[in-house]
Amino acid sequence: MNKDFLTIHDLSPDEAEHVLDLAAHLKAMQASGVPHRYLEGQTLGMIFEKSSTRTRVSFEVGMYQLGGSALFLSSHDTQLGRGEPIKDTARVLSRYLDGIMIRTFAHETAEELAKWADIPVINALTDLLHPCQVMADLLTMRKHKGKNLSELKVAFVGDGNNMANSYLYGAAKTGMMLAVATPKTHQPNKTVLKNAMKDAKETGAKLILTDDPMEAVKDADVIVTDTWASMGQEAEHDKRKKIFAPYQVNKALLKKADRRAIVMHCLPAYRGEEITDEVFEANAGVIFDEAENRLHAQKAIMTLLMG
Repeated sequence: MNKDFLTIHDLSPDEAEHVLDLAAHLKAMQASGVPHRYLEGQTLGMIFEKSSTRTRVSFEVGMYQLGGSALFLSSHDTQLGRGEPIKDTARVLSRYLDGIMIRTFAHETAEELAKWADIPVINALTDLLHPCQVMADLLTMRKHKGKNLSELKVAFVGDGNNMANSYLYGAAKTGMMLAVATPKTHQPNKTVLKNAMKDAKETGAKLILTDDPMEAVKDADVIVTDTWASMGQEAEHDKRKKIFAPYQVNKALLKKADRRAIVMHCLPAYRGEEITDEVFEANAGVIFDEAENRLHAQKAIMTLLMG
């Protein structure tokens, strides 16, 4: 792997599979109570410019289980929040820490941090990409639908946001068929799509963009959705509800999918908006496995980068 984990696009297909294999192995070790303190004595700095439940807990617990420790750094507690250049923060933290995780708004912030840091930087979320979550999702699919991801059809329904962008990269690297259904006004990032299409040629993945959710989910093995208004878009909530109403994951939509299809959601979920309560609860076991798998996927990433 590269020094940093900013995007799935930077992984080779073999590296993506290796992350998933290691994550499954670490999950099995944890379930069996087998110690796996591969990062004994190491410290991860966690920069949060966007708050989160799952991200903070999963990284902090993950470092503890790997034998290291994690330090929470909010923008209110650091000089970043007072205008210190990112390159200065990166070089200072490199003298204290063994790795940095950042959850922020602009993807360029994570890229600049990685450019100037001498230690690994992990993208825990930017407005452009959410690679750790998609690796966790792929791990969940392997458990519930079989290890060979290239045999699956996955439908992503909703906003062409950081999850949709990272799904394009994840599908391209694993050879699956991915249909992304979004309104024409809210499609995935064009540069991401171009890169993913190029990656897909290597693995035989098939990437489809449509504005028809029924078309996207036809015969799908997995249906994925996400909130319609991401953090920072709260002022657009009412407007987005009207735009995305036809993209709700509900019982009628599921009738078009394979009868054994599973539904996934990275949380938090807003029942009655992007997903109905009925569909959510019917798939709650999968969805909370998906949430748990953030822990295991991120432990694999940290082990490979920092170990």
